[in-house]
Amino acid sequence: MTNRYTVHGMRSAFRDWAGEETNFPREVAEAALAHVVGDTAEQAYRRGDALEKRRKLMDAWSSYCETPPKEGQGG
Repeated sequence: MTNRYTVHGMRSAFRDWAGEETNFPREVAEAALAHVVGDTAEQAYRRGDALEKRRKLMDAWSSYCETPPKEGQGG
């Protein structure tokens, strides 16, 4: 039996959720996934790690993951 779930699948689910269900900026979601955002000029000036914003995003993801699905949503 093969496992249907992968780490990349979970990362994709997180990114979809962050983009569709929250108001967190795209850059924060991408930073949470350790993705580099922007062109080389933008990267040269972006020095922060948005740690506190990422922490809030991950707390929201944790709450989302811990919430049982609503009736009829499966899960």
